[in-house]
Amino acid sequence: MRRQLALLIPIVLVNPLGAQVMPGYSPQSAAIERATESDVITHPTPASASAHSRFLSFQPHMAGTPAQARTRDYVVSQMKSWGLETEVRSYSVWMPHPVTTRVWRIAPDPIELNLQEGPLPEDTTSVAFSQVLPFNGYGAAGNVRGEVVYVNYGLIEDYAQLDSMGVSVKGKIAIARYGRSYRGIKAREAEKHGALGLIIYSDPADDGYVRGDVYPLGPMRPSQGVQRGSVMNPNGDPSTPGYPSTTNAKRIALSAMDVPHIPVLPISYGNAAELLRGLTGKSIPQTWQGGLPFRYHVGPGPVQARLEVVTDAATRPYKEIWDTFGIIRGSEFPDEIVMIGGHRDAWGPGAADNVSGTVSVMEAARSIAEQVKAGRRPKRTIMFATWDAEEWGLLGSTEYVEEDSLRLSRHAVAYFNQDDIAQGPNFGGGGSPSLRALLRDVAKQVPDPSHQGSVYDVWRKRANLASDTLEPQMGDPGGGSDFAGFYNHLGIPIADWGFGGPQGVYHSAYDSYHWMSKFGDPNFEVHTTAARIGAAMLLRIANADILPYDYVEFVRTMRRFGAQVGQAISDKHWKVSAAGLAAAIGRMEDAALAFSAARDKSLTAQLAPATAQQVNAKLLEVERQLTRPEGLVSRPWFRNLIYASDENNGYATMVLPSVNEAIRVGNETVVDRELTDLVQRFDAATRALKMATELLSRK
Repeated sequence: MRRQLALLIPIVLVNPLGAQVMPGYSPQSAAIERATESDVITHPTPASASAHSRFLSFQPHMAGTPAQARTRDYVVSQMKSWGLETEVRSYSVWMPHPVTTRVWRIAPDPIELNLQEGPLPEDTTSVAFSQVLPFNGYGAAGNVRGEVVYVNYGLIEDYAQLDSMGVSVKGKIAIARYGRSYRGIKAREAEKHGALGLIIYSDPADDGYVRGDVYPLGPMRPSQGVQRGSVMNPNGDPSTPGYPSTTNAKRIALSAMDVPHIPVLPISYGNAAELLRGLTGKSIPQTWQGGLPFRYHVGPGPVQARLEVVTDAATRPYKEIWDTFGIIRGSEFPDEIVMIGGHRDAWGPGAADNVSGTVSVMEAARSIAEQVKAGRRPKRTIMFATWDAEEWGLLGSTEYVEEDSLRLSRHAVAYFNQDDIAQGPNFGGGGSPSLRALLRDVAKQVPDPSHQGSVYDVWRKRANLASDTLEPQMGDPGGGSDFAGFYNHLGIPIADWGFGGPQGVYHSAYDSYHWMSKFGDPNFEVHTTAARIGAAMLLRIANADILPYDYVEFVRTMRRFGAQVGQAISDKHWKVSAAGLAAAIGRMEDAALAFSAARDKSLTAQLAPATAQQVNAKLLEVERQLTRPEGLVSRPWFRNLIYASDENNGYATMVLPSVNEAIRVGNETVVDRELTDLVQRFDAATRALKMATELLSRK
């Protein structure tokens, strides 16, 4: 995955609304649903999770390879065996694979660096199979040489610092450490500043021996460990921007694709030392010092390097990828879709990223399928997806969303994402504020892997909250994983969750079953717990009388974001005002409170199914109204006006992005225009809530 470093929102107050035991359910339906969820969470098992993990991480399975077809066939055969309807969608995507990747230090003391990670005797996967070449997906082919310049993390502010020092990377080879931003931003900035090529390495201060014992003694990255990954910034197949890569799709030329035009290669920190140790030049800011055992310098020189990247772009640039789906048709509302998904591809064996997420999806599917066999079919359709080529830029999920955008826009109720969910014992979750209360409630029902109470109990304890009126922090949906197409592009509410811990094998050959069974989740109880949460979350929404979105929590989160916009404008002493936005958010809060009260009241009596269906149709409109078809000025594919990934970071979250991006560039006129537009969007969402309330009042 593109590691999601979602901005954690400030701790929120417990929602004061709570007269109902289970929002969205009548008392009778709630009792049945509690019993259903209590049953379904007993079905996922560590033994089954371990068996799936062992098979799926048996060998490296990069997208576009025969090994990835093996994972496709396994998932489909398992879901068929459980009685699910299955579907496979294939797309032909522009995805050049590496043929050769090489790096030399050509001065002083010329040597060729050994880029391979190599086998570790106790990790049988690293011994038995050829490793994926160390490379960065969508980095350009080329053969370049030049003086080396160290650029810290390769951020925009790092290049500004270099400028102030009189150091340029133009005509040079830049070397940056991983972290602080998505690697595609590092490639973009290196190319923008004139570098001939970019080398990226994982510094031991970030995920190596400075952080803990290295693999196989501990979970952190060893000196030969390499982090692969894509360096393309947009989402989806770059040859079909904004539309699906279906048969006969029009392809744009390579010169028009939004991909890097310089070679980019990842290396280990052991190899990085061979380039960094000999650099001289200006004294670095202290924050630029990493964990290697010598003083860092920026250069340029006297160290010179050469990069060579050969790909199959000229001979076989297009590869076939496969998304898989297991489907349980709803008994009452078969057109309405609740979906859970996780990507199936990896840069190596991928036991954590993302076999763990795939296993969680599969175990949730098996558990609900067992209930269906027992005669308990969910009211809404549930889909269990595994995506291909997420690691290259969310390709599989993006192409699917673009192909099925009309159906999803009309009928998708929620999407749940499972990505890299088993790295340790510490639970975390996030997503749309409208689904956070639901996730917290489900977490109260599921035992924690520590056996010290529920997931929620342990989550709260580890959060060390100062008051019973506070809730654990939850992450905002920025970007970097397969929820992006659903949320950022279409405005479909999303949620994600998982368990974290110390980890240094990200995107390496050592993300293996052995690492997982020794460090990440030795008893496979974390996998099991994530699947239990998934199964209960799916059923909670699939069986609801009225969709259990919490728009009170949603709008109170927006109120905080609106206040931040107001403060940012005030700091610039502009004439434009955010008062209109604050008022629109206030109107939506009033509507959300009124709707919650009307919903709870209506569910204590007999609610006509036709009325419930009409109400739910209006609820589906609420967050869609907070998108716009033309998208953001900076990135039209991003239509959601509440959250987006930061265009200058890739992982971090930009809230109210249409306004905040304009504030960042200092354009008061655009800020005023975007504020006016955003007010109109909030008022449209408010109207949808009011109409839902009126429907309940008429019953």
